[in-house]
Amino acid sequence: MSRIADLALAPSGEVKINWVERNMPVLRALGEDFKKTKPFAGLRIALSVHLEAKTAYLCRVLEMGGAEMYVTGSNPLSTQDDVAAALAAGGMQVFARYGCTMEEYEECLCSVLEIAPNIIIDDGGDLVNLMHTKYADLIPQVIGGCEETTTGIHRLMIMAREERLRFPMMMVNEADCKHMFDNRYGTGQSVWDGIMRTTNLVVAGKHVVVSGYGWCGKGVSLRAKGLGAKVIVTETDPIRALEAVMDGYEVMPMSEAAALGDIFITVTGCSGVITSEHFAKLKDGAILSNAGHFDVEVDMAALEELAVKKYEARHNIQGYVLPNGRTVFTIAEGRLVNLAAADGHPAEIMDMSFAVQALSAEYLVKNRGKLPNFLISFPRRLDEEVAMRKLRSMGVSIDALSSEQKDYLGVK
Repeated sequence: MSRIADLALAPSGEVKINWVERNMPVLRALGEDFKKTKPFAGLRIALSVHLEAKTAYLCRVLEMGGAEMYVTGSNPLSTQDDVAAALAAGGMQVFARYGCTMEEYEECLCSVLEIAPNIIIDDGGDLVNLMHTKYADLIPQVIGGCEETTTGIHRLMIMAREERLRFPMMMVNEADCKHMFDNRYGTGQSVWDGIMRTTNLVVAGKHVVVSGYGWCGKGVSLRAKGLGAKVIVTETDPIRALEAVMDGYEVMPMSEAAALGDIFITVTGCSGVITSEHFAKLKDGAILSNAGHFDVEVDMAALEELAVKKYEARHNIQGYVLPNGRTVFTIAEGRLVNLAAADGHPAEIMDMSFAVQALSAEYLVKNRGKLPNFLISFPRRLDEEVAMRKLRSMGVSIDALSSEQKDYLGVK
């Protein structure tokens, strides 16, 4: 039985899902294909992804393909209760509630694994990790899984390197149609959507510190620059740091940036990016936010211990008064700012990301028993298929190589 906040919220969630469906033409077309081919007939899919409207539509597309869906969220503060209710009202098994405790969060993860899934769709690696530890006896039922994020893939790489990964995992985030667009344009827009709607403050003229200059950091920095901010980048990778310099940003260590920043966004996928070393250097009124998957980039435990007073400054903004008399603010308790304080990436962007997810799941089924227990790259031909479908939906056509050009380039 589903465990959600309130089934009566379903009509509101249905409105949200209908809106994103209209703006996700690639995923919508795949849904029509799946209705005919039924690639997931007789299979159980356990899904743990940020549970909002775009994710809900992915669940319905997989259901169109014959899947029996068991759904939970991948973050206690990103679940939208009305969306969860809409899926449950439609007959799906849903285990998610906004603001649940970490104990309740794990119970929800367990609920979607106890049904012995055949395919796992994960965002951050919690489901896969739990399957390998608590539910290892159910692993023989698993065909494979799909991982959405950079953080999750890092966790899987460790498992694979240590030869602990016991079923194939598709690296969804490594697909060009995922990370080049979702991580850059999706994160870039949705992070600022979350910060601006939560704070209601101007960005122009402020010093914005972006920690991490991967695809997500590039997107966040670009949008900050476009909003009129003075952007500072902190990095540990010398090549990415050099790229940030060439892109026109100031680059310095966090120990220096801490005293200059008005708004901070961590997007490294690592832990301990802003710590007690930096808190005392922050300006009065500095705003800390995180766009990395887990809430470990800003050391919230150290901030709680250091502060002499904590209070709610505004909905989803916590104020911390420090011993030096300055007050700093955090958004959404250091959790993913674009989902815990906004609606996540735009629907048109997640259209491509979730098309990659759906095709990855289908690829696992088509190649059942043929893939190694390792990390599997998303096939280039499917990446190009997603891109071509997206271009067609936008009314864009492109050139094609002639037979002579193919011979010249050695392309088959």
